[in-house]
Amino acid sequence: MPGLRIATRGSALARWQADEVARLIRTANPDVHVELVIVETVGDRRLDLPISELGGQGVFIKEVQAAVLDGRADVAVHSAKDLPSSTSTPGLHIGAFLERADPRDALVGSTLDGLPSGATVATGSVRRRAQLAWLRPDLTFADLRGNIPTRLQRVPSGGAVVVAAAALARLSLSDRADEVLDVSVMLPQVGQGAIAIECGDDDETVNKLLGALDDSRTRVAVECERGFLASLGSGCDLPVGAYARAGEDEVSVEGMLATADGRVMLKARAEGPAASAAELGARLAEDLLASGGVELLAG
Repeated sequence: MPGLRIATRGSALARWQADEVARLIRTANPDVHVELVIVETVGDRRLDLPISELGGQGVFIKEVQAAVLDGRADVAVHSAKDLPSSTSTPGLHIGAFLERADPRDALVGSTLDGLPSGATVATGSVRRRAQLAWLRPDLTFADLRGNIPTRLQRVPSGGAVVVAAAALARLSLSDRADEVLDVSVMLPQVGQGAIAIECGDDDETVNKLLGALDDSRTRVAVECERGFLASLGSGCDLPVGAYARAGEDEVSVEGMLATADGRVMLKARAEGPAASAAELGARLAEDLLASGGVELLAG
């Protein structure tokens, strides 16, 4: 093929992800010319509003997907955590997941134990806020939006901000992390650390290119997590987290559902065959709903 156009957001992190996809494609296909198509999303334009007020999950991808659907690009590169799990975009599918990076969250400014009583933690994530409130009910919270460098400039005095460990690593900023929180302490967002590449359903040439990049264990793990989130329902605005580990034939997953203030938290685990990863995630969500999750969703 004469060339491949990659649609991506314009932030430094999004550009890094798209450049990594481009590098892998060029390595496997030296004769393919690859170029980036930069797209601005509503999530990038409206930094004055919380993501939940902009429509929640999906605000960072719709315009990027549109570039593929209207022919301006051949593939769209996303952070897998930004993809809605309960709906699919007609005409597109995930052609590849790159090998997952560190899925954990990181504190910048202080360790968790080092935060004084009443300290402020800045984060725009209800998932992070609820889990930290569960661990440290004495903490206070402030909303935070913006790209990674902007967030790192806004560490509250005596407090901390929370960012994805993978984002720090990709921007060569891992040394800024005061503590990386184990998944046993804070469950990550569904798909965190993974890069997803979408393409057209009927584009056989591009599908073949992406198939060579697909990491099977990452796909199994993320599909399990996405099955969990989808089963909770697209209207779920409560804190939700999940993390799956895929082996050769098996997958294990832990999921969490909490109240926004972190006072009530439900967790459950499951394991099963990798071939039924999405169904396993869905069953885990159903278990959580049956053990009190319905009441949480009902408020």
